[in-house]
Amino acid sequence: MSLHTPKEIAAIAVQSGVAKSHTPISAILILGFMAGSFISFGFLLYIHIVYQLPPEWGSFSLLLGAAVFPVGIILTVLCGGELLTGNMMLLPMAWFSRQIQLKHVLQNWFWVTLANFLGSITVAWLFGHMLGMTEGVFLKKTLAIANAKVNADFLQAFISGIGCNWLVCLATWLAYSSKDVVGKILGMWFPIMAFVAIGFQHVVANMFVVPAAIFAGYLSWGEYLPNFVAVFLGNTVGGAVFVGLAYYLAYRPRPEESALSR
Repeated sequence: MSLHTPKEIAAIAVQSGVAKSHTPISAILILGFMAGSFISFGFLLYIHIVYQLPPEWGSFSLLLGAAVFPVGIILTVLCGGELLTGNMMLLPMAWFSRQIQLKHVLQNWFWVTLANFLGSITVAWLFGHMLGMTEGVFLKKTLAIANAKVNADFLQAFISGIGCNWLVCLATWLAYSSKDVVGKILGMWFPIMAFVAIGFQHVVANMFVVPAAIFAGYLSWGEYLPNFVAVFLGNTVGGAVFVGLAYYLAYRPRPEESALSR
């Protein structure tokens, strides 16, 4: 078969979580920087596509923008990257399976968060600010997106974060289901497009668009912090609970299966 079954995917996810827990910090910083940059490139492309489409196209232009955003996670998965939102599913699944300790989960999340942030603000500064790709004629769209993020109240941002990473982790899950490149791309494409079109909040994507508005002089880091916390927590619940825990409980080995394997 060219596909892994859901039960096989669960085992692959656990193994991936264990492997990520052993990744050296130096590699995490490099791969996390790359992933943050990739997601930012996807968001930058979204802004440029939506800006250039006629206003009368309305929500259809947003759908087209959402259709190009998945390039970020495709690059992350196929080229190699450490993305916080995916690790919010994979590391907990390894922990639920008692193959790693909670401290390994938290350590990985800390370093990946830092690296994703550095990659995101690098793209926001170099290309968004220095080259004006989120400013000038694009500033209105950048500010509209960033203001919508930071002006959501804590509970709204938290719940939005749950929905986002539920879909993002399902995209990762589908990527693991396929054994070929085309299948992985198609599997990831639609859940990512869905979360963007719906308007859910992604903690790493926000690391790009909100700092882009800050660099343009229209928002502050103090305004960004509550949003970061709320979306981080929501993404954690979406990935670790709604995908990781759900599929761990559904597909963990039963006692009789463990006995047969011995």
